[in-house]
Amino acid sequence: MRKITMVQYGCGKMSVYTMRYAIEKGVKIVGAFDIDESKVGKDISEIIGWDKPLNVKIQHADKLDQFLKTHNVDVAIVTTTSIFAENYPAYEICAKNGVNVISTCEEAFYAQNSNPKLAKKIDKIAKENGCTVCGSGYQDVFWGNLISVLAGATHKITTIRGKSSYNVEDYGISLARVHGAGLSEKEFQKEIASVDEISDEERKKIINAGKYSPSYMWNVNGWLCSKLGLHVTRQSQKTVPQIAKRDIHSTTLGMTIPKGHCTGMSAVVTTETKEGITIVSECIGKVYDSDEFDCNDWTIEGEPNTRVVIESPSTVELTCASAINRIVEVLVAESGYTTTDKMPENIYKAQNLDKYIEIVDCDDDCHCHHENCSCQD
Repeated sequence: MRKITMVQYGCGKMSVYTMRYAIEKGVKIVGAFDIDESKVGKDISEIIGWDKPLNVKIQHADKLDQFLKTHNVDVAIVTTTSIFAENYPAYEICAKNGVNVISTCEEAFYAQNSNPKLAKKIDKIAKENGCTVCGSGYQDVFWGNLISVLAGATHKITTIRGKSSYNVEDYGISLARVHGAGLSEKEFQKEIASVDEISDEERKKIINAGKYSPSYMWNVNGWLCSKLGLHVTRQSQKTVPQIAKRDIHSTTLGMTIPKGHCTGMSAVVTTETKEGITIVSECIGKVYDSDEFDCNDWTIEGEPNTRVVIESPSTVELTCASAINRIVEVLVAESGYTTTDKMPENIYKAQNLDKYIEIVDCDDDCHCHHENCSCQD
């Protein structure tokens, strides 16, 4: 038996935690990659904040394919952007090399309902190479499994309502820009809100073309419907700017957002189902003012009504811990683009992760852990 081996793709704010958490759970990091030239050549200990070198140097992202061809890697943790298409090249490189992928990309949580074209493409490649690609993170537990577990204690459900807020300062510049932080209201309307001022038919065409820009809850609602066995009849999305009441400085954007400009956005997704259950979920992502904090608030309406509120969750750390704790399930999951609604609930792993799975290298060309892998034929 050997340690689980991992590469980190994206060495920004999130990787500070994913790499440390992985190491502390007995995972061996064998490679790290980023597009930022200023990070290339640094030991990953500098990113984590440790004094002792770990002897793993960050390489440029264009070296990933060659590295995976010459190293035995079980899983890649991808912590880059929130858009599936932007992350897809990294997913494909990993999948073609038979390396499992866990991505904190929010759209990757359930891309079937926002970019089915690429979801089907990566599913095919991953199946051909005996590996699994999925999205995990904060939404896996706090917007997904937490809600489905509560639903299991409910006799009848009419509506599921959710609201979650987070500080875009904690996640990097790509996420802040996607939320419209720093834009004027006019710019927000043109660049962000206008995307959803379309008919259902127009939205469907854009989705099928792989050009839709979903809010996080778009994919969460799809995941919940899949997990709960609901059939979607209609889904809509509305984005609303969050306006600064005074000048607010953003370290991530490197600017002061003027009063009256956008600090971010609220996105409300409404999903109607054949079963008569409606899901209304809202995510609020913005640059926080001094008196604001994260909150996760969900209510299941029916018999009985149940509400759960979590104030000030450590969203970044919870995101990273959820992804690392998913490694075991992903290593034994069905090959393909297998979203976590098809996996067991994410549970705490008290021991090193290799204690929960036997790592077997099948032959020189295969390092999968799947029962249905062709290498076992």
